[in-house]
Amino acid sequence: MEFNKLTEVPSLHQIKQAAQQIQDIVLKTPLLYAPRLSESFGAKIFLKREDLQGVRSYKIRGAYHKISNIPVDLRAQGVVAASAGNHAQGVALSCALLGIQAYIFMPKTTPLQKVEAVRFHGKEKVRIKLVGNTYDEAFAAAQTFCQQNHSIFIPPFDDYDIIAGQATVALEIVDQLPTPADFVLVAIGGGGLAAGASLVLHALSPQTKLIGVEPALAPSMSESLDAHQVVTLDSIDSFVDGASVKRVGEKTFGICEKSLDRMLVVEKKVLCQTMLDLYQYYSMIVEPAGALSVAALEQLRLDIEGKTVVCVISGGNFDTKRFPEISQLAKS
Repeated sequence: MEFNKLTEVPSLHQIKQAAQQIQDIVLKTPLLYAPRLSESFGAKIFLKREDLQGVRSYKIRGAYHKISNIPVDLRAQGVVAASAGNHAQGVALSCALLGIQAYIFMPKTTPLQKVEAVRFHGKEKVRIKLVGNTYDEAFAAAQTFCQQNHSIFIPPFDDYDIIAGQATVALEIVDQLPTPADFVLVAIGGGGLAAGASLVLHALSPQTKLIGVEPALAPSMSESLDAHQVVTLDSIDSFVDGASVKRVGEKTFGICEKSLDRMLVVEKKVLCQTMLDLYQYYSMIVEPAGALSVAALEQLRLDIEGKTVVCVISGGNFDTKRFPEISQLAKS
């Protein structure tokens, strides 16, 4: 079953309410000045460190906001999510904190590290079900389970409650900067973070240009915007697992179509080199999706000179054993 507190595009007031609701659970992450990047591009570049959240991504914001709004009399039915990564961890921790049983469906191909992270955050309030070899198969199984057990499904992005929670990232950015940013860059998978950020910036910092960034081999938002409607990609490369979906959300697309200033796509080689650079120069271990915003800066070099730029580091769930693979891909 579905439960939605918000049934239309969140207002700034509702987003601020979401911020108050999650403030004791979610870390107000630092906005750090990046000297080396700033010098390289002749700009003031800041990194919004969502990789420092307890679950190492911004996904806890939307998940906790959504789940905490479920009425007490419905909570016994439990919640269900389908995810191979960060959304699952956000749902798991939220349910552990709120005392709600969660059933999380993950593909059998999910790395053990991520399965264990979900188990750790959810404790006894999470039951993990490994189903199928792809996210789509896990999602289908989760939907069937929901219908059979009348549980409440927690979408990863295409939901106004989720969007309001993710929007709090941008609220913090606006509050943390002494003057408005000229550019804010965010990774786009399903579009929840970009949609939420656009609502805040439109209301509080309309001069700020919002740039969405996707993997070159999973450009679902770019192609949808070009087609003026949501399209489903035939295939995607799941290397950037935190930002690779075949189909963006209808709700997120509706918001992004009106408010995104530009979409950029990043090649895998450039992305991998960016991950290595962030580790070498800033001691940051970020997942591929978390590096997308920084990896896109080169494409904006002429536009951002002398400007204030914020790159949202969306997540840091990365197995360091993969660094040799990343190094090889950066050279390819």
